[in-house]
Amino acid sequence: MKKILAIALICMLTLTGMAMAETLKMGTNASFPPYEFYDDETGEIVGIDAEVAAAICEKLGCELEIVDMDFDAIIPAVTTGKIDFGMAGMTVTEERMQSVDFTTSYATGIQVVIVKEDSEIVSVDDLFAEGTNHKIGVQQGTTGDLYCSWDIEDEGLGTVERYKNGTDAVLALTSGKVDCVVIDNEPAKNYIAANEGLKILDTEYAVEDYAIALAKDSELTEKINAALEELIADGTVQAIIDKYIVA
Repeated sequence: MKKILAIALICMLTLTGMAMAETLKMGTNASFPPYEFYDDETGEIVGIDAEVAAAICEKLGCELEIVDMDFDAIIPAVTTGKIDFGMAGMTVTEERMQSVDFTTSYATGIQVVIVKEDSEIVSVDDLFAEGTNHKIGVQQGTTGDLYCSWDIEDEGLGTVERYKNGTDAVLALTSGKVDCVVIDNEPAKNYIAANEGLKILDTEYAVEDYAIALAKDSELTEKINAALEELIADGTVQAIIDKYIVA
C-alpha cells in the first residue's frame, strides 16, 4: 500500500511539475506595429517582438506572458522585477545601459520624420537650421524623444511634445498641434497608410539597434541571449521579421 501511495505521489509531483512550467513576463507597448500591436480579430498582442519572444520561451521551455504598458514604464518594470524582460523595439543606448543589460541585437531600426505633404520641412537638416522653432511630436521615452530632446530642444531649435503613443503623436500632427513626428520607420509606414496627406521624409534621422532589456546581472540574461543567438543563427528571427516587413 505504501509503495502504491509513493508511486502515486511521484506521478502527482511529475504532473504538477509539467503543468507548472515557468512563465516569463515580457513588458511591451503594443502600439508599435509591426513589432507589437493588437490583432483586430483575436485581440491578442502580435508582431515581431511577440513572435521572437515566443520562440525564445519555447527554446527555454517556458510560457510567455505579454504585459502591455506605457513605453517609459518598461525599464522601471524590468529593474524592479515586475516583468522579466522588456521587448518593445527598444534601442540600445548608453543611458539605458546604466539601468539594464541588453542582449545581442536582433533587428535594426531607423528613426524617420513624418510631415504633412505640404510641409516646409523637406529634410531632416531643416530641423537643425539656425533660427527655426519647430514643434516636434514624439512617443514619450523613446529614442525619438531622446534624440529630439538632445539635438533640438536642448539646443533651442524647437520644442518637443511628448505623447503616450505614436498614434497620439500622429493625431497631433494631422490636427496641426505639431509640425512633424519623429518615430521608427516601420510604424511610420502604417501611420502614413492610415492618414491621408502625410509623408515620410527621404532622409533618415538616426539608425539604431534593437535588443531585449533585462535587469542588471539577471540570471536570465545569459539564457535568453543564448536562445536568441540560436534563433538568429538558424534564420528564425529573420523569417519572423520578413513575415511582417516586406522589402
